[in-house]
Amino acid sequence: MSAKIALVTGASRGIGKTVSEKLYENGYELYLVCQNNTEAMSCIPGHHYTGNVADYDFISSIFEDIPHIDLLVNNAGISKTGLLQDMTKEEWDEIISVNLTSVFNTCHFAVKKMVPRHSGRIINISSIWGIAGASTEVAYSASKGGVNAFTKALAKELAPSGIQVNAIACGVIDTDMNRFLSDEERSCLETEIPAGRFGTTEEVADLVLKLAEAPSYLTGQIIGIDGGFI
Repeated sequence: MSAKIALVTGASRGIGKTVSEKLYENGYELYLVCQNNTEAMSCIPGHHYTGNVADYDFISSIFEDIPHIDLLVNNAGISKTGLLQDMTKEEWDEIISVNLTSVFNTCHFAVKKMVPRHSGRIINISSIWGIAGASTEVAYSASKGGVNAFTKALAKELAPSGIQVNAIACGVIDTDMNRFLSDEERSCLETEIPAGRFGTTEEVADLVLKLAEAPSYLTGQIIGIDGGFI
C-alpha cells in the first residue's frame, strides 16, 4: 500500500514541526510548507516548499505536485500583541491573510482531490482566543474565530462526501510565539492555567494524530487543548 499523504503548513518550527515529525514517524509522506526557513524543515524527510501561504498561486503550485491528499493540517499562523487603535491596516491584513485566507487556499485545492475519493481529513490549528477573545490580540482572535466558523461550515459541506473537518483550539503552548514573555509574565500566566503550566507541542501533535485516526463520525468540532484555561 502507498503511504498516506499529508500537507502541513507552518512546518518549520513549533507545533507545525512537531506535528510533521509525528506524522512522518507514523508513515505519512509529507508535503511541508513554511514562510522562509526551508532549512529548518530539511531534517524531516518529504517535499519542502517556501513561500507565503496566503498566496493563492503559490498554494496552487504545491497541489500540482500532490497526487492525492489524505490529511491537511493548517497550522501556519502569526500574531501581534498591541492595542487595536495602534494597529496598522497592513498589520491587520497580514494577520487575517496568513491565519484565515491561507486556510481557504489550502482547503480549496485539497477538497478537489478529496471529494472524488470520498476520503480525507482536514485539521485546522486554531486557538482558544478564537472562542473567548484576547485583549490586545483583536486581529489574532478574529482570525482564529474565523477559522473556527470556517471549520464548522466546511465540515457540514463535506460530511456527505466522507471528509472530516475539525479544529484544535490551542491554549498557551510553549512555542516561539510566546517567547516574548518575561519570566515574571510567564509565571503569572501559568498561575492562571488550572494545569499550572504551558502546553507542549508534543501534546498538540499527539492530538493531531488522534484526530487523523478518529472515527469518521467525529467532524465539525472545535477541540480545546488548554489545561482547563477556558
